[in-house]
Amino acid sequence: MTGEALDKRSIWKPKRCNTLEHESFCFAGYDISIRESVDTYGALVWPGATCLCQFLENNQQQVNLMDKTVLEIGAGTGLLSIVASLLGARVTATDLPEILSNLTFNLQRNTKGRSRHTPQVAALTWGQSLARDFPHPSHRYDYVLAADLVFPHDYLKELLETMQHFCRPESRTTLLWANKIRFKSDLEFVESFKKTFKTALLAELPQQEVRIYQATAKE
Repeated sequence: MTGEALDKRSIWKPKRCNTLEHESFCFAGYDISIRESVDTYGALVWPGATCLCQFLENNQQQVNLMDKTVLEIGAGTGLLSIVASLLGARVTATDLPEILSNLTFNLQRNTKGRSRHTPQVAALTWGQSLARDFPHPSHRYDYVLAADLVFPHDYLKELLETMQHFCRPESRTTLLWANKIRFKSDLEFVESFKKTFKTALLAELPQQEVRIYQATAKE
C-alpha cells in the first residue's frame, strides 16, 4: 500500500451499483446468493466481509458462534450475518432503514431451512437513539461484527460511539472488525480504535489489504 493511495481519500468514493445483480459465495457448506441492490453503498459485498466470513468459517474453535447472540452493524447485503447464522448464531443484522428491504431479502433467501435460529433485522443509525432502541442490559450481545465500515465519510465518530455502546465492560462483548485499509483516514480510525478498546490483530491479509481486529472494552 503506497502513501499515494492513502492520500487520495478526498477523491475516492465507493462504486455505486446501478443494476440488480447477484453474487455467489460458498461458506459453512452452503451456496449463498447475494442480491446487490440499486444506488447505495450498502448494496455491494466488500472485501472485509468476505475475509471475515472466511475467518469465522476457518476458526470455529477460536470464535465459536453456536447459540451465541451476534449483532452486525452496517450489515449491507447481509453476507456476514448470513454466514454467522449458518454457523449457529442468534443474529440481529442492522443498517439504515433504506437498506433493510434488500438485507431482509438476502437473509431470508439464504437462511430459511438452514439456520438453527431465524436471523432478525433492525434499523440502526450510528450514534442515534442507541440508548432508546438498544438499551442495556436487555440488548447484550456476545459478539458484534463489523466489516468495511471505515472509509472516507462523515460518520466515523458516530461509528466509534456505536461500537462503544455495544462493547461496554459489563457486557463482556467481543467486537470483530474487518476492514480493507485504503486511505490515511482508515489508519487514523485504527489508532482511535486502539485507544478506545483493548485490541488484538487476529489476521492481516496483504493481498486483499484487509486487517481483522478483535476488541473488548477496557476495564
